[in-house]
Amino acid sequence: MPKYWNTQYYSQPTAEELKHNAEKSSAKAKRKGIIYDPVIVSGRQICTSWWGNAWCENLERYADYASRIERGRRYVRNGSVIDLQISRGKVTARVQGTRKTPYKIEIRISPLSEEKCQDIMERCGRKLDSLDALLSGDFPEDMKDLFFERNGLFPSPAEISLNCSCPDWALMCKHVAAALYGIGTRFDRNPLLFFELRGIDVDRFIDVTLQDRIEEMLGNAGNRTSRMIDDEDLSAIFGVI
Repeated sequence: MPKYWNTQYYSQPTAEELKHNAEKSSAKAKRKGIIYDPVIVSGRQICTSWWGNAWCENLERYADYASRIERGRRYVRNGSVIDLQISRGKVTARVQGTRKTPYKIEIRISPLSEEKCQDIMERCGRKLDSLDALLSGDFPEDMKDLFFERNGLFPSPAEISLNCSCPDWALMCKHVAAALYGIGTRFDRNPLLFFELRGIDVDRFIDVTLQDRIEEMLGNAGNRTSRMIDDEDLSAIFGVI
């Protein structure tokens, strides 16, 4: 333990060392019948979708130690997150470090309250066109603000509990940071995992927001606008009697 705190003895592992240790840990687990689901990052950019990038942007806003964030990015790029599982309100991960045994990470995120979820859905009602638009991140900027604002869809620091088996004293160690970035890559692959993590019924979310939009459209069906043509004018244009 003393050697960990003494920088004279402690040094960061190389990418090759991390990769070698990760491969050995995965192979050992496989021999025991355990199949890991590793986080794979292709290239320098960790995330490519709106969902993944927005998640990472949010976590960077409340990181307590910038150095851990940078090391977390390095770890996830090197393939050190050898397993990551997302369920309702909980993320578990195994992140390879300097020692042979990977560190165990548990991240707990408070589900949205029914009241908070209902309020957000009502505010989304006039902005969401389809499930495809939601999953692709192709929706108006003012709706995207709902994710980042206070009491929004993205969790605040008070709603997150972080735990790692490593001896680092920081609330967000580099292994936790790597796992959090790994969550972003999972959202690249399947944005619906965000709703599962936050305890939101995505089918109900879509039904409510789209129904609000349909009702608004039906409510305006009888309202005339300058773009509408009278029947008499239509007859004159097309020669209809």
